[in-house]
Amino acid sequence: MGVLDSRAVVVTGGGYGLGRAYALAAAAEGASVLVNDVDGDRAAAVVQEIADRGGKAVAEQASVVDPAAAAGIVEACVDAFGQIDGLVNNAGVITSGDPWTVGADDIRHLVDVNVVGVLNTGVAAIAAMRGRGGVIVNVTSGSHLGMPGLALYGATKGAVASLTYGWAIDLAGSGIRVVGFSPLGRSGMGRSDALPPAEDVAPAVAYLLSEAAAPLHGQVVRFDGRALSLLSPPAYAEPVVARGPGWTVADVADAVDSTLRATTHPIGHPPVRPVA
Repeated sequence: MGVLDSRAVVVTGGGYGLGRAYALAAAAEGASVLVNDVDGDRAAAVVQEIADRGGKAVAEQASVVDPAAAAGIVEACVDAFGQIDGLVNNAGVITSGDPWTVGADDIRHLVDVNVVGVLNTGVAAIAAMRGRGGVIVNVTSGSHLGMPGLALYGATKGAVASLTYGWAIDLAGSGIRVVGFSPLGRSGMGRSDALPPAEDVAPAVAYLLSEAAAPLHGQVVRFDGRALSLLSPPAYAEPVVARGPGWTVADVADAVDSTLRATTHPIGHPPVRPVA
């Protein structure tokens, strides 16, 4: 018996790379899987892989950018399996380069797929899960901490992390659990083959979809197939310099120079210490 027996799960962007690995891992743990991708042939190929291994899956070709199509992905899961118990919000695109080289079309495309798409499928899944419960796994990235050449992509993934925190608060006590997943593996989006295989990373997603992960509501999990950790949620750093009203520019400068400057936090992944 698998940890996802009798559950129905949607994996967006499931036709290749990490998404394919997530779909295969969920099916191996007993889930019925709806494999979504904008490329119908890729989605169908993953469904065939699952069937060849004795699992149950259906394909749905659709773009998460279109709200109606995103809702249709969730509806297709319910039509095929009678329910939806999990959503892996994995569909995404990436672009890299210096900030001055990024065009308006790149910006719009990344925001549409990586942020609007996550919102579209997430909202549809939440509506379908209300009253019965479920799990949403939002796929983010270590790049949202800051990586060279990936500011735009990282910004979209930072939005996904923030959405995870917010939805977890909104859905507390509802039976719907929301977690983030920050993988490091071969995504199929042009990343180096030196990265860990997607299959090494995927078991963590199957775990997050299961009841065993119930304590992790609102957390972001980082995994590269070898090292597992939790990201610290954003928080105001200590110490806080408090004074009465009427701060001046000189007061702000004094507070930074006398106290806050010495406690600045490293930025980036891997962390980079700001210039003193």
